[in-house]
Amino acid sequence: MNEPHAIQILIHIAGAAALLIWAVRLVRTGVERGFAAPMRIWLRHSAKNRLLAAGTGMGAAVLLQSSTAVAVLVSNFVSTGGLATAAGLAILLGADVGSAVVTQLLMVRQPLLIPLLLVIGITVFLRGEGSKTRQIGRIMIGLALIFVSLDMIRGATEPMISNPGTQAVMAYLGRDLLTAFIIGAAFAWGVHSSVAAVLLFVTLAGQSILPVPAAAAMVLGANLGGGFIAFVLTYSAPLASRRMVMANLILRGGGAALTVFVIAAVPDLLAQLGATPARQAINLHLAFNVALAVVALPFVGPITSVLSYFMAEKSDPNGALDVASALDPALLDRPQRAIDCAARELLTMGQKIEQMLITVEPLYDQWNAATASMIVDQDKAIKQTHLDVKLYLARLGQKGMDENLSRRSMELASISSSLDSASDAITRIMLDLAKRLDMQKLQFSPKGREEIRDFTDRVQSNVQLALNVMMNQNPAEARELVAAKENVRKVEQKLQRSHIGRLREGLVESIETSNIHQETLRALKQINTAFSMVGHPILLKSGDLLKSRLT
Repeated sequence: MNEPHAIQILIHIAGAAALLIWAVRLVRTGVERGFAAPMRIWLRHSAKNRLLAAGTGMGAAVLLQSSTAVAVLVSNFVSTGGLATAAGLAILLGADVGSAVVTQLLMVRQPLLIPLLLVIGITVFLRGEGSKTRQIGRIMIGLALIFVSLDMIRGATEPMISNPGTQAVMAYLGRDLLTAFIIGAAFAWGVHSSVAAVLLFVTLAGQSILPVPAAAAMVLGANLGGGFIAFVLTYSAPLASRRMVMANLILRGGGAALTVFVIAAVPDLLAQLGATPARQAINLHLAFNVALAVVALPFVGPITSVLSYFMAEKSDPNGALDVASALDPALLDRPQRAIDCAARELLTMGQKIEQMLITVEPLYDQWNAATASMIVDQDKAIKQTHLDVKLYLARLGQKGMDENLSRRSMELASISSSLDSASDAITRIMLDLAKRLDMQKLQFSPKGREEIRDFTDRVQSNVQLALNVMMNQNPAEARELVAAKENVRKVEQKLQRSHIGRLREGLVESIETSNIHQETLRALKQINTAFSMVGHPILLKSGDLLKSRLT
């Protein structure tokens, strides 16, 4: 009479799984918001050798709780030439190992861990002064909720252990490993987290719900699903990035499928991986990814070369399609829709400037006249868009608007001017400085060049955040964006002092490139300031911004 109904059990399991997925995302969000810029720099510096690259990828995946997030980050570096495809693949192989390490750490059960993480995490999040401190609190809360969700799954699945229907279904999966493998891959893809999927499968195995062979197959399927997530997220990325992600998908997915066949042929192998079903399943996950990294790391160069042959650049005989303007004159009689059109156009404008910033940085190392010409042409297009937006908003103002829409129109016009100034800084300052380096045959000192790369990474990270804020109008991210402006100012001052120190030491490269170095830092700070203006209207509306600084 008191036994729970099947629907109740399923609802409890679904709720626990949803909490697990959200908690993993909460940890990743905290790391990305608090430590995105240092992580970008850390990843780019790891390209010196394959072992270092793999180790860095592993560390990044442990912090982000996701190898997919690492793949997306590294994809940006590979697409801009900041990382070779082979080095990027080495980082991804290490990230896969890091993702497996995360599952090992999260399966630890300590009774006092959950309340301690919650008390400390919530206190730090609510009382923390800086953005990074608050994000540390967010990470701790996320970790606590992961442990809570796993306990909920264990509690919810206990009534299923002795259920004949459950036993029949799970016994079938234990015999049909291919179906279990496909289910594991589909679930990991569906929740967009291989970590959450593996934790769920291992927990079910630990509750004796899933037979060990079925749990092993589903864990391996989650590896395929995890690789496929990154493949889809980078599908529109430049070819070099897609080669790297495709190589990882083939290695990880193909290796997982092969391992399933090995387990089907020799099921006794799983007994060597641990004393309990849960331990066998989770150790298989780690052993598979470590073995894959050990086997594939020495051959990342040949692997990417082979993929370059099959994934070659294709010329488009018809040329690129023209992008239509979002400024629809027919909507001027509908102010809200017209304002939305202007906002869409500004987002496109910001994305073009982001690409200009990504493209101009490599010109400091090797001048390319064709690339420089493309940047100049893009700047002309930006200026035309800026003019079109101003005229469109002016015509809209003639139609008459209420106070809120009128204020929003002025905000968009101000953002458009800021973005135009960012485009100016790239074309009229950075592009000119890169050309001067080439014409005068000058080179930065190694330390100076590294400082500019790191500072550019920091600004690019803030530009991405600004574009997100333009889309979602999120006050929390707007606050983070405006706070980053002050951080960039402090870093720029620190780098200027570092440069002056090298001048005092008499380094020839620093003396010859002194003006170029300092003007580049100032231009990057100007670009960052221009994009940070995106957050000001949102914070003014929420009361989080004083006349000169954040409250």
